[in-house]
Amino acid sequence: MSTANQSLLESTPVVKKEPRLFTLEEYLEREKRTQYKHEYENGKIVRMAYSRAPHNEIAANIIAALKTAIRRLNTKYRVYSSDQKIYFPELNHGAYADALVVCEQPEFWEGNDLLLINPLLVVEVLSDSTARYDRNGKFSKYKTLPSFKEYVLVKQNRSYIETWYREEPDLWRETIVTDLTQTIELRSLGCSIALGDVYENITLKG
Repeated sequence: MSTANQSLLESTPVVKKEPRLFTLEEYLEREKRTQYKHEYENGKIVRMAYSRAPHNEIAANIIAALKTAIRRLNTKYRVYSSDQKIYFPELNHGAYADALVVCEQPEFWEGNDLLLINPLLVVEVLSDSTARYDRNGKFSKYKTLPSFKEYVLVKQNRSYIETWYREEPDLWRETIVTDLTQTIELRSLGCSIALGDVYENITLKG
């Protein structure tokens, strides 16, 4: 290559190709056909991290504990697993939670039952790869939903459950429980679940 050609190549700006953006409808259609879960971020499709056995078992334990607790209540609640997508209309984002509870009837974006928009309580089981996002970015997304009143964060490697309850529009009260013999109060539901049930059959550190 001549010096002139080399100089021309070095001076030519590299045009960075912008990632393709997808409509919400395109995203939902792709999600039906894939074996992986993806979040949707205003046109961008982001693949979710794998969840391991302890994470999955804790999520199952929580769903079982929630189902048991709400049966005794006068108000009707519904519990959904991690396969139910939550949609944030203000952000045009879609995401999955590890478990969630709806009061009375579920509401869906434009009648599409893939896109739930009225969770009352949301549970996330924390892992090393997702903890920061769950505590900050994802929490901020949930806060855009008027129905959202309580956030439950569960560590999977030690006994630790943290709840955030919305007392006023912009006031959230934090509660942390770490003793396996104790219960965690779910103020949005008016019931409690035992930490021992959440961590049943889970090997914990320290």
